[in-house]
Amino acid sequence: AKTMSRICRAPITLPKGVSVEVLSGNVVKVKGPKGEMFQAVDPDIAVKVDGEVLHVERPTEQKRHKALHGTYRALISNMVTGVSTGYTTQLELVGVGYRADVAKNVLTLSVGYSHPVVVLLPEEIKASAKQDKGQNPIITLETRDKDLLGLVCSKIRSIRKPEPYKGKGIKFVGEVLRRKAGKSAAKK
Repeated sequence: AKTMSRICRAPITLPKGVSVEVLSGNVVKVKGPKGEMFQAVDPDIAVKVDGEVLHVERPTEQKRHKALHGTYRALISNMVTGVSTGYTTQLELVGVGYRADVAKNVLTLSVGYSHPVVVLLPEEIKASAKQDKGQNPIITLETRDKDLLGLVCSKIRSIRKPEPYKGKGIKFVGEVLRRKAGKSAAKK
């Protein structure tokens, strides 16, 4: 496995249609087909663009600089992926009668409570819900902002976390749940 310090030094190759500029105040602007994003970078960390390759450099081997180096390289790398291909996550609703509806950026969930739960999604996130016959409803969320996507997904999942016996609740597609056996009937 590559150590973090190796990853820090690895250059970021910019996909076609993605440009990076370093603005005043050491703010990095990444622009691509899916929009643009900005990230303020610590003044000690240098971001250099050389044609289609981007380098993130640190001035010294101090612990603080090493830590910042890895963090900013990861953030910028995520932004490059975000504005070029974007990020997609799918959530699955497991439970009888569970439903999800999306209208513009309002997600309405019917997940076994006495009332539907309404979630207002940020504008940067595109959501859709589909339900095939005999299948669990699936919510698909797309965005260029990886951090935001993680926050929104965990918020939605927390509305009805999967329970450990039957696995009912809201889970990520492909998520493996730890199941418990439950009590078996008492032997006579």
